[in-house]
Amino acid sequence: MNALPFVCEKQPASGSRGMVVTNHPLGSAAGSELLLAGGNAVDAAVAALFALTVVEPMMVGVLGGGLMHLRLASGEHLVLDGISTAPARAHAAMYEPVSDTLPDYQETAGRKNLVGALAVAVPSALAAWCEALAKFGTKPLAEVIAPAIRLAEEGFATTPYLRECVADMAADLAHDAELAALLLPGGEPIPAGTRLRRPDYAASLRLIAREGPAALYGGRLGKAFADFMRATGGLIDEQDLAAVRPVTRGPIRATYRGYEIVGPPPPSSAGVHIAQMLGILEGFDIARLGFASPDGTHLLAEVLKIAFADRAVATADPAFVEVPVERLISRAYAAERRSKIAMDCAQDWKPAVTLKESADTTHVTVADNHGNVVAATQTINGLFGARIAVPGTGMICNNYMYNFDPHPGHALSIAPGKRVFTSMAPMIALRDGRLAFALGLPGGLRIFGSAMQALVNLIDHRMTPQQAVEAPRVWTQGHLLELEPAIPDATADALAARGHRVARVPRVGGGMNAIAWAPDGTMTGAACWRADGTPVAIAGGLARPGVRFSI
Repeated sequence: MNALPFVCEKQPASGSRGMVVTNHPLGSAAGSELLLAGGNAVDAAVAALFALTVVEPMMVGVLGGGLMHLRLASGEHLVLDGISTAPARAHAAMYEPVSDTLPDYQETAGRKNLVGALAVAVPSALAAWCEALAKFGTKPLAEVIAPAIRLAEEGFATTPYLRECVADMAADLAHDAELAALLLPGGEPIPAGTRLRRPDYAASLRLIAREGPAALYGGRLGKAFADFMRATGGLIDEQDLAAVRPVTRGPIRATYRGYEIVGPPPPSSAGVHIAQMLGILEGFDIARLGFASPDGTHLLAEVLKIAFADRAVATADPAFVEVPVERLISRAYAAERRSKIAMDCAQDWKPAVTLKESADTTHVTVADNHGNVVAATQTINGLFGARIAVPGTGMICNNYMYNFDPHPGHALSIAPGKRVFTSMAPMIALRDGRLAFALGLPGGLRIFGSAMQALVNLIDHRMTPQQAVEAPRVWTQGHLLELEPAIPDATADALAARGHRVARVPRVGGGMNAIAWAPDGTMTGAACWRADGTPVAIAGGLARPGVRFSI
């Protein structure tokens, strides 16, 4: 491995009996509490997610959605799709787009698809978490949700990262009385280190612990949410909530240099387009080119542009669109696209497939010592979602409608009941049928490209898990080529000379976390500098049978 142009800021953790990695130490603590109590990876993942709704309110909530990639001890892989959907009264022309081109293609007049009640999609997160627990967990919901209730009632110390997120969204948060009182005391962003208590949300969690998902889908919480939507101009009603059904899907599988790469299918971009990009890259000696070299980075940029060109017409809710999955991940298609890459110049790429009609997040990676693994990416979409909360409940609304194409007549346009398309990339890699890596991250459009780069770092550049998640990233969808600060200036200059429109950015995507397995089964967990991520490893175990204490 060539010398790397960066130094890791965090340290990994290793253990033999379990691993929980989330983007907040208290989320990791909640998950590890369940593992230590004899629960499995599903129990721990759901406990961590509930806890994160308390301590990462800007990222995840019961009014959100997401994907959960489960690898069961039997070796079976499945993806539980809890992606949010458009309300029954939504329609393709409900927003007024302000542009037909990047970079503001997604924007609408009055930001109505971003902030406020019209930005809210029908939430499916709670239904999916409870379904995963009921089908694959071992602990009752009340025990799994207990750490989150404790955090909401007793409070927790806010981190500098939370304060920065509040500061970034302060102007919008100030317009919502509930969120302003919680996060803008005295009109200023809540200081780091403040003990933040959320009693209203604790009461909502207690209701969920007693009634299960019915508390939202038909119960008091659902009525409060629907009433709030009606009062503020939203489209969601009790019938939308009653129609929520998580979908269990088979994963996308592909191979890359002897590894099997397993990821989520549409409506996620990740499985299809990571497989597509890796298939193209497999024809190049990426390891020889070296990490962050001009040629290696140029190739990453070109395959990202190819993937985004196809994604614009080829990733959508499969209930509405016939997605050409086999074509996109085929070796023939990879060879066809690879043959058109020029190493000496940047190109603009067009989609090579057609369809037939028929941004901020959190991630947890959890494994137990039985072979169960959960890689779950969950979100309320933007920072603090739609920046509104349901009065008296502590529940923060998503702004998932922003993910739809606001222009009518396209594959990703709005339709009643349509699932939002997503870049979520809860990925698992196997070698000779054995677990090798599991990873994921938040970051909106930048998620699946960042996950692809982490897999390249692990497989081609033979990085450690800690190096792979912390390594500087690049991203483009054809407009600007974003480079994180640690990408060398010489590489940036060389890319600009090839025609890339280079832009330096503080970060690409969000806090990645990952687990890697050694041949003896030892797990190493890693989390990167881009969030408050913390790995908690479990080793040791119970006493040897028959051992008695004697004086």
